[in-house]
Amino acid sequence: MSFDRRLALIVLAPGALLGLWLLLGAGLLLAALGPADRTAVTDTLAPLVDSHGMLVVLWWFLAALGAGVVALRLHATYGEAPARLADATRVLAGDAAAPPLTPQGGAGLRALAEAINALAGQRRALQDDMARLVAEASRDVALQRDQLAALMAELEQSVVVLNLEGRILLYNARARALFRTLSQAPGGVAGAELIGLGRSIHAVIDRALIDHAREGIARRIARGDARASARFVTTTPLGHLIQVSLAPVRAAADDRGDLTGFVLLLDDITDEYEARSRQDRRWLDLSEASRASFASMQAALDMLDYPDLEPADRERFQAVVRDEVGVMSHRLTTLAADASHDMKTRWPLQDMLGADLAAAAAQRITAETGQQVDTVAVDADIWLSVDSFALIQALAFLAARLAEALGAPHLALRLAPAGGRAHLDLVFKGAAPGLDLAGWQTCPMQTGDAPSPLTVRDVVERHGGELWLEHARDGSGALFRFLLPVAAGTVAPVPAPGDSRPAYYDFDLFAASAQSRESDERPLGEIAYTVFDTETTGLDPAGGDEILQIGATRIVNGRLLASECFDQLVDPQRSIPEAGIAVHGIRPEMVRGKPSLAQVLPAFHAFAADTVLVGHNVAFDMRFLTLKENASGVRFDQPVLDTLLLAAIIHPGEDSHGLEAMAARLGIAVCGRHTALGDALATAEIFLKLLPLLRQRGILTLGQARAAAQTSYYARLRY
Repeated sequence: MSFDRRLALIVLAPGALLGLWLLLGAGLLLAALGPADRTAVTDTLAPLVDSHGMLVVLWWFLAALGAGVVALRLHATYGEAPARLADATRVLAGDAAAPPLTPQGGAGLRALAEAINALAGQRRALQDDMARLVAEASRDVALQRDQLAALMAELEQSVVVLNLEGRILLYNARARALFRTLSQAPGGVAGAELIGLGRSIHAVIDRALIDHAREGIARRIARGDARASARFVTTTPLGHLIQVSLAPVRAAADDRGDLTGFVLLLDDITDEYEARSRQDRRWLDLSEASRASFASMQAALDMLDYPDLEPADRERFQAVVRDEVGVMSHRLTTLAADASHDMKTRWPLQDMLGADLAAAAAQRITAETGQQVDTVAVDADIWLSVDSFALIQALAFLAARLAEALGAPHLALRLAPAGGRAHLDLVFKGAAPGLDLAGWQTCPMQTGDAPSPLTVRDVVERHGGELWLEHARDGSGALFRFLLPVAAGTVAPVPAPGDSRPAYYDFDLFAASAQSRESDERPLGEIAYTVFDTETTGLDPAGGDEILQIGATRIVNGRLLASECFDQLVDPQRSIPEAGIAVHGIRPEMVRGKPSLAQVLPAFHAFAADTVLVGHNVAFDMRFLTLKENASGVRFDQPVLDTLLLAAIIHPGEDSHGLEAMAARLGIAVCGRHTALGDALATAEIFLKLLPLLRQRGILTLGQARAAAQTSYYARLRY
């Protein structure tokens, strides 16, 4: 506990004043007496002081102690309580949803707190009424917005809307999945998404390409083409080939208003380009190899034209022609088979929840065969990338053949992960020694009265998968197993309990880089922030402790973008102490095989680019990052804000500025405590609550916030 000089002064001041009062009284009394009387009093009191002086001192000490206790209680009642009431009132004034004031102090202060709570309740009711009126007035706008969002979500292409500066204003889920693929580093670092509201598209697409496309559109618009657009192909830093269509957005719906931005339609054509390149290489190889065959056949045919050619020589030249024709026929057959395979594997597939596919397949099989199908052991979290119509048709075809061969077998569908793919099983019971899977795979499918030119093998090859028949060891039945591709997905963070780490400051948050000085004049509400947190093996970065997890989210235009997150476990390449596991819940097996910090930090650096870093007790996290600058090759030199320091400025009278205490004070529910992402999300909500309180104190810009934080008590601590 830190020494509070103010409280010590309050406790000691009454005793000191009492002692001074007694000394002054004695001095005045002696000064008023004549010399003879003064001598008489002195002679009389001297023996008493010698014999009973300690009793006088003890009497003064007890009086001073009592006065100090009374002063301390008076200070708590009329000094600290009003200050805390003022802090809580400021919170309530800035946020009507904040917790009500807790009455404390004297009767007057308690009555004042109740009156403030009543006023806050009336204000909250007025705000609710206003919100209801605004909601009713904006219902049509919200409907149009929802329709736009639904349309964007259903589009098969990746759509990104930009402003004139190239900043992202809107994107759909497919664009997010595409950008996640584009940002997936070879080391397997996930979550370093390049897309995000307010981010620049130039992190993926070269500015010169977009500027060139815009110039072409401007020239076409100048010639009267109001619906001009541009298309181009570019490569990403990781080697993906992206086809981009760019179209202008106008302020008016009649294509005559001023340009306000652009819409990008993006397609990853890397696989398609590689398939075409393979096909081109095959044709080139075929043409090169065929030249020698044609030359050999031409020479043999020329020799066969001689009438006096010996029979043995004629037979030899005819054999040359036959052999070369056979070789060419084999080459053409191989090329045709490869081309057919490429056509099938490039068939467009759609993402579908595996449970929905199993339910639809069961319904179709029941309709076709009359057999009830159980959906057992279906993993509800698996998303498949499939041609659902063709795959369900194949399952129904196999179920119908089983019904013909076995009568009425018991059928079931199962779905489970299998490495990077998934197993979809059509399970049936009953003896099946004579089933001809090969024949069923290669004959055209027909279910009911709907014939299909496809075979089951065609459907499997469309998915780049495999199909086989697997018998149960006890002979009770068998299953058809489809090996299918899975769609990309995300993993939700797992909450873990624990306790708070201590305040830690051996990193200078206030060292101004060129970037931070340029940002100091920007208003706090207009800045993009990356709010982050780390979980570590311990509290000593210089002593060998390492980062286990980095979690982050973004704030743009005063809104928390909880969907734009960075969440990555890190292999610390050292042991994890049991004491730390009790705090963050990260065990060695959870990080084994995960990317190293040298791989993760460049991805996090890209995620946090062009933003201000925010954290709670952030010097602790920054110390870990700065120690890894040389190993990772990246430097975090953007401005940094700490919610711990800002809270100490806004609420100087509070005893605790820990994350839990601040969240409770500001009415914020903390979920996933002591996971990096959970703490980052809680810190982001706290920071948003602090912004209006900073404005009330006249702290409006980033520079003012940094300067104010530097004056706080915690900023002066060094550990």
